[in-house]
Amino acid sequence: MGRALSFPIGYGEGGGRSFRGAEAAGGARSAAMGTRGLKEAVVELQLGPAPGSAQTEPAEGQPVVILLGWAGCQDKYLAKYSAIYSQKGCTVIRYTAPWRMVFFSETFGIRSLQTPARHLLELLFDYSIEDRPVLFHVFSNGGAMLYRYILEALHTHKSFKNLRVAGTIFDSAPGRRNLQGGLRALATVLVSMNALLRYFLLFTFASAAVVLRMLLYPLTRFLHQSHYDALLAAPSRWPELYLYSQADLIIQASEVQLMADGRQQLGVPVKAVDFSDSPHVSHMRLYPTYYRSLCTTFLSDCVGGSPP
Repeated sequence: MGRALSFPIGYGEGGGRSFRGAEAAGGARSAAMGTRGLKEAVVELQLGPAPGSAQTEPAEGQPVVILLGWAGCQDKYLAKYSAIYSQKGCTVIRYTAPWRMVFFSETFGIRSLQTPARHLLELLFDYSIEDRPVLFHVFSNGGAMLYRYILEALHTHKSFKNLRVAGTIFDSAPGRRNLQGGLRALATVLVSMNALLRYFLLFTFASAAVVLRMLLYPLTRFLHQSHYDALLAAPSRWPELYLYSQADLIIQASEVQLMADGRQQLGVPVKAVDFSDSPHVSHMRLYPTYYRSLCTTFLSDCVGGSPP
């Protein structure tokens, strides 16, 4: 198996591109590519020897896995999931949408996640890996909101219609308009913030959620379909794996089960696994071997043949 090169892409001081930790050959190749404005995106290329050369080039044919983190997720945590796939030879792209977009812009009906969704798909072309099968691994509602717009781009933008999506894994997602769960999630993100500002943001989020997402939803749903409803009715038909738990205090297990059942009724190949006692986005932490097995087996089933 070839080496894995990791390129966190963002902007350094003075607006120059920053590729922290990039090795010489891969770094030079990647530095010529646009960052697409995704300051926190990380691309892990699995490299193998280039024919007739001491240089290394991206391994051909291996799947690409795109990880969409939960709101407030730090990359060091998402990287642990990345290892599941990079150890199998996959190229991995991981990205977590800014929590302000997830909790505030989207709550107020501003489709702020549309742009990063499109840019993530454009990265496939930037790294010349657009011909490979793609698997999405989506965490919590923060990842599910972003994934909703990725689905829209896949089915409405001509340049993306030939991308080969193999399947999608949902970890602790998706959930409906659950104010209590949303407040718990936001409180976790804001835990290190000044107490006064933290309470102000929680109050603002709760007020907006009550007015816009609950009281006015019968009217606004015609203008801005909820993320849950959009995912339920999505035109995609590739396989989906739902990993959830009855002990999740942020995303209710019944909502995940409802989604899985609804998608299955539309003809989507669905598998749902209830971890019973693991907290929100903590299934791998409590059951690492089982979790890894579920993910790699699903990937193998989606791309066909033996496990990569």
